[in-house]
Amino acid sequence: MSDTLHPLERLVQRAEALMQRIESVLPQPMSAPDWSASVAFRYRKRSNGHGALEPVRHVASLGLQDLKEIDGQKEKIQRNTEQFVNGLSANNVLLTGARGTGKSSLIKACLNEYAPRGLRLIEVDKDDLTDLPDIIDVVSDRPEKFIVFCDDLSFEDGEPGYKALKSILDGSVAAATPNVLIYATSNRRHLLPEHMKDNLTYTTAEDGEIHPGEVVEEKISLSERFGLWVSFYPFTQDEYLVIVQQWLIALGVAPDQAEVARPEALIWALERGSRSGRVAYQFARDYAGRHSA
Repeated sequence: MSDTLHPLERLVQRAEALMQRIESVLPQPMSAPDWSASVAFRYRKRSNGHGALEPVRHVASLGLQDLKEIDGQKEKIQRNTEQFVNGLSANNVLLTGARGTGKSSLIKACLNEYAPRGLRLIEVDKDDLTDLPDIIDVVSDRPEKFIVFCDDLSFEDGEPGYKALKSILDGSVAAATPNVLIYATSNRRHLLPEHMKDNLTYTTAEDGEIHPGEVVEEKISLSERFGLWVSFYPFTQDEYLVIVQQWLIALGVAPDQAEVARPEALIWALERGSRSGRVAYQFARDYAGRHSA
């Protein structure tokens, strides 16, 4: 009897090992993170295909008062976020425009402003947008308010994340939760590449009106699903210098010394080919480092 059981036991063990290997690669329900670990979380996809929400240990300390020369954009985003935190109706937001003008910084500053009142942020890469329904399931019963943040968002034709985001913004059953909004930044107003050949799909009515074709309609349809559009524009020279001075003072440079730095700041921007807020911050860090006591 023992001779016949031994091969059977080995077979059972091999079967159990095989089942464990299969289970390790099958989709698993996403587990909730330690919500007390941070006010910001990042969604990460593992090599085995399983996703997890990881706390961001060092959240940027930007405040709304640190962002200069974008008062109109700041007012719109802050008003929408205030409504959201207060449990009132609010919109998904698309921030578009020139690079380095404060789009991402404004969202991070809003997080710092409203985190004490229960606002949380989850950053999701565009490649992982197909997992948005799973992320929303994890947070839907939480008392906090969650901004799902997609930075530098743009799609190529046929990418799966495009349809997934479109479905969420449409208000599908998976997204029907009042404690989640999507804030996205992009350099493209319509999020998809626009080609000259797309213009060939336009048609002209008998009265002379021009109507976009199906290709163009599809490319603008995703952007239209964001309830609030906020546009950012390149800074003028004077605006750039105001931002430079603000960052220099924030980094400990004396006001009179910050004034002396203006010519160097202009040369720095000329060499970089941009007068953005990002360039101003990079110059200020360089200058403050070189002139520290």
